[in-house]
Amino acid sequence: MSLTAASAFGPPVRASLLTRALFSGVTLALMSVLFAPAGAHAEDMPVKAEPVKPITAPKAVIELFTSQGCSSCPPADKLMGELAARSDVLALTLAVDYWDYLGWKDTLAKHGHSLRQKAYAHMRGDGKMFTPQAVVNGRAMTIGSDRAALERVLAASSAPVVPVSVESVAGNVTVQIGALPGAAKAEVWLCPVASRMEVEIGRGENEGAHVVYHNVVRGWVRLGTWEGMPARFQAPVHRAPGDGIDAVAVFVQTGSSTEPGTMVGAALQPLD
Repeated sequence: MSLTAASAFGPPVRASLLTRALFSGVTLALMSVLFAPAGAHAEDMPVKAEPVKPITAPKAVIELFTSQGCSSCPPADKLMGELAARSDVLALTLAVDYWDYLGWKDTLAKHGHSLRQKAYAHMRGDGKMFTPQAVVNGRAMTIGSDRAALERVLAASSAPVVPVSVESVAGNVTVQIGALPGAAKAEVWLCPVASRMEVEIGRGENEGAHVVYHNVVRGWVRLGTWEGMPARFQAPVHRAPGDGIDAVAVFVQTGSSTEPGTMVGAALQPLD
């Protein structure tokens, strides 16, 4: 499903009205609010899965923009589960909210994810927003359910090279970022994630479907900036009953929240 001119919205006027309603007057400067951790929903079922394994030096960060209201997304969500099980990639699920009007409000979505996807489309210059869409290392994008295309993008992508280590002790996370002299200024983000969430979809295009989501991003915390020299950050991670949070993803990304660039470092760490 797409938000481009060749979209599935129907009449152009309808698409124009929705686009204005979603994005008019809103900027990514509000991301710290829009990305705040979400509360649990009755439809969401965090399920005890295999213990989360740390990922210390992934060759790629994959962000899957998906929606419970998109009939094309379940195959991508399933593929995401396979990718999330790998030790060489950091795969994250970012649920968007712009299909909520079709009859089912995505219980895992954040409006900030829709804005992040829009910012990526702007930075690439192609304006393409659709679900399921995978963005690799903040640069290349492809259809999130196309395994062959995604593998080609992964093979062609340059791996993040900045060392990132994460330690979790008693609800507090310590992040160490290594050095890369001459590197571009970057932002350091911490995302609490739920490694596995099961959702029963009650209405909309996926009515009756039971979907399993992996490494679901449940919140965003901007730790600070990194300018090529070693840096250390600390932050508490707040967990609520039912939110499924059992790990944190940390990444170092050039640019800013409004103009996201290349991923230069990343890690995933289970919480104690």
